[in-house]
Amino acid sequence: MFQKILLAADGSEHAYRAAQKAAHLATIEGGARITLLYVIDPSSSKHDIIAEGSSRGRLNDIRHQRVKQIEDLFDRKEVSYQYQTLKGEPGPSIVEYANNEDYDVIIIGSRGLNGLQEFVLGSVSHKVMKRAHCPVMVVK
Repeated sequence: MFQKILLAADGSEHAYRAAQKAAHLATIEGGARITLLYVIDPSSSKHDIIAEGSSRGRLNDIRHQRVKQIEDLFDRKEVSYQYQTLKGEPGPSIVEYANNEDYDVIIIGSRGLNGLQEFVLGSVSHKVMKRAHCPVMVVK
């Protein structure tokens, strides 16, 4: 039923719990493939540059490291996955990617790394639920 699974992750604890659910779903579906999607938010990019320096390669490594724990989980569970990054506002970027690539389900954590932005602007998971063309599983 769910052969193309999109896991939107930012390195938060909620994202890791969502990854556990994605791995479980992929395992019971047999042959399902997960895309681990990390969206680079321009508003946090400035912070990353100031905190970590200006080397683009170094920044990409740091961002990838945020989801390394999820990749390790998928490797342990022997789940097929690919890692993908996008640049843009997380909610709309996730929705556009999922809708254009015809995913069967999106799995996302209920809260991300930036709680203040979620409080002021609305949660990414809520934006995804409202606009995605496929089912969305929000994991607490």
